[in-house]
Amino acid sequence: MNETRPLSNLPEYTVSEISGAVKRTLEEAFGRIRVRGELTEVKRYPSGHIYFSLKDEGGKISGVVWKFAVPRLGMEPENGVEVIATGKVSSYGERSSYQLIVERMEYAGAGALLAKIEMLKQRLGAEGLFDAERKRPLPMLPKVIGVVTSEKGAVIQDIKTTIARRFPRTILLWPVPVQGEGAALKIAAAIAGFNAIQPGGPIPRPDVLIIARGGGSLEDLMAFNEEIVVRAAAASRIPLISAVGHETDTTLIDFASDRRAPTPTAAAEMAIPARADLLADIQQKTARLTGGLNRLLQERRLGLSRAERGLPDLPALLGTARQRLDDRAERLRLALPNLLAARRTGFVAVERRLPDLPALIANARRGLDDRTLRIKLALPNLVSGRKAALGLAGTRLTGGLRHALAGARTRGARTLGRLSDAPLRASLREARARLEGSAARLEAVSPMAVLARGYALVTDPAGHPLTSAAAVTPGSALRLRFADGEVGAKADGGKPVRQGSLPL
Repeated sequence: MNETRPLSNLPEYTVSEISGAVKRTLEEAFGRIRVRGELTEVKRYPSGHIYFSLKDEGGKISGVVWKFAVPRLGMEPENGVEVIATGKVSSYGERSSYQLIVERMEYAGAGALLAKIEMLKQRLGAEGLFDAERKRPLPMLPKVIGVVTSEKGAVIQDIKTTIARRFPRTILLWPVPVQGEGAALKIAAAIAGFNAIQPGGPIPRPDVLIIARGGGSLEDLMAFNEEIVVRAAAASRIPLISAVGHETDTTLIDFASDRRAPTPTAAAEMAIPARADLLADIQQKTARLTGGLNRLLQERRLGLSRAERGLPDLPALLGTARQRLDDRAERLRLALPNLLAARRTGFVAVERRLPDLPALIANARRGLDDRTLRIKLALPNLVSGRKAALGLAGTRLTGGLRHALAGARTRGARTLGRLSDAPLRASLREARARLEGSAARLEAVSPMAVLARGYALVTDPAGHPLTSAAAVTPGSALRLRFADGEVGAKADGGKPVRQGSLPL
């Protein structure tokens, strides 16, 4: 039995139809609206879209900023900030939810702006960006001054006029918008751009920067409260002066800059000193230096005067010294003849005490002739032995001995003129002892003594000694010298015997 479906007059819809109808109803009913609430759950996706929620005491609504609308948003969404979002209400059928598609966003009054500024100030202050140790002194007389401000308006004109009046300098202007969408990014880029200029390049690098704009509301000055601008000012390597708004206006860039000026004109006065003030200061210091030098010269002059009074009479000193010199010269002239006379008298006295020198010389000569005769009688036997052993060497030895005897005779004759008979005998005894000792040492090293012990001297026919078997060729003639004579020999073909071994 088939079950019949109950009939109904209610229309039947699909899920898609319902979702589409809800979406159209929301969009047609609300259109473009402004919603006030506190931002929460802010999240930027890799696609570039920003999702968030707006809430108040009684409700919560999701929101989204599409990627193409982010640059025109007007602010950077942050959690906890109360804003007014402008857009339209739509639905998301896949999740059965509705959301606010935002095209623009602004802070909800001065209280929200001040809260955001205070939060950012606390966070950047905790990082140390506002510490006094980071502040750098301004240059005394900069050559180039960089200005970041709008190219239109009275600010740049005031700065130019003030600098031209005080001390004309080169001004580089980096024009930027000072409020509105994208102003903060361009201000930060200008500060970074000035710092990127290399010294010595075609564009001169500024020695000091001025960030300036005129007065305005809190919303107008918000570009100078943005984090990107504050960080750019703190990171600047060029000393920076902030001159934003009037004297009562305070922005976060004032805390990060090296100096804060109440107005753009005051910033120009801070950046460059007045030429008249510098000239007056130089003149004052010149006068002080001149006065100090004059006082110093006067003190030195007085000191020289006192020293002059304490000095002796130089002409009188020179006269005394000249007189003393003449006296010493006269005494020296007379002292030389007197010295010669005294030396002559002493020589005469010594001459009288000297013995008879000719007799001493004759006695010494007789004694020397006697010793010489005795040496000559003993010499032939010694010379004949040396000649038999060494041949030509003996002849050289005899000649050397004769030369030595002649030298000894000459020295003896010279000595006889200075010595008496007793010292002469002692000298002769010493000479004889030295001669006998030399003869004994000569006999000990004589080749004849070596030959007498059974050795032979081997020479070639020319008389050259042969000291190694390798120098002897087989069949060559040899001369063998013994202690009592020489014999001839002929070499056979034997091999040299190694040192330290004995022939078999």
